[in-house]
Amino acid sequence: MNAKTSIIGFDSAWTDNPKAPGAVCVIRLDHGGIDLHLAPKLASFTEALSVIKDEKDEARKCVIALDQPTIVPNLTGSRPVDKVAGSLISWIGGGVQPASRAKIGMFDDAAPIWTFKQALGAAEDPELARIAPSGTFLLEVFPALALAAVERAFCSRLAAPKYNPANRKRFKLTDWQAVVEAIRRFGSSTSLRHLDEWCSIAARRETPSKSDQDKLDALLCGLIGLHWLVAPRDQSVMIGDLQRGYMISPAIGGVHERLIAAAKLRGVPLS
Repeated sequence: MNAKTSIIGFDSAWTDNPKAPGAVCVIRLDHGGIDLHLAPKLASFTEALSVIKDEKDEARKCVIALDQPTIVPNLTGSRPVDKVAGSLISWIGGGVQPASRAKIGMFDDAAPIWTFKQALGAAEDPELARIAPSGTFLLEVFPALALAAVERAFCSRLAAPKYNPANRKRFKLTDWQAVVEAIRRFGSSTSLRHLDEWCSIAARRETPSKSDQDKLDALLCGLIGLHWLVAPRDQSVMIGDLQRGYMISPAIGGVHERLIAAAKLRGVPLS
């Protein structure tokens, strides 16, 4: 084994539509530093599992940071953590996809996320993932929430960046470039090698596609996982719990007051 730890950022396509796959990337930590070992590329659940298998063969510890709800016990409505995250995301002008078992193709019994989790065989224990010397761990992350935490300009009334090229009416190239720059700065704090080159290419795209956004979000997923592992614990937050659902997010400047108030109102753990 060469790598000490591998972090796999996976922006999944929730329904695993072969015409609209998600994206995956790999960040490796070893005694030589931190590398963007696998630049973001499009991937289905099956292809992501193949990438993860290769990493498990190379690293003592693998942490998968996934942009999709991983614990969904509620039959209808949305999870408590979705409501807490939504309190901030809706304020900045974004949206949170409610997760429930009623979402056919996403979270019903036959949904691909459950097959993926079973094949993955990972422990879902974020706190243990931080300290364990070895093993495979799964983290649920949410890029939109992370962006509001790592870039102050995105965290004000209706200031969420419009960087989804699939939404042509709202998409702004300047927002796309601002998100790329925010991600570059966030990753640079860990001296992640090969990040600048990838972000420079992404920022120069004049007509980015939805696939480009998926790759960008996969990179952000990986960086959230990296931050959770290497930054001081008080610079991250875990919203929710392992029974009703949770999310991991950076909290570099502290936890936003809207999240604190929403969590207190709904009795949702926040640590």
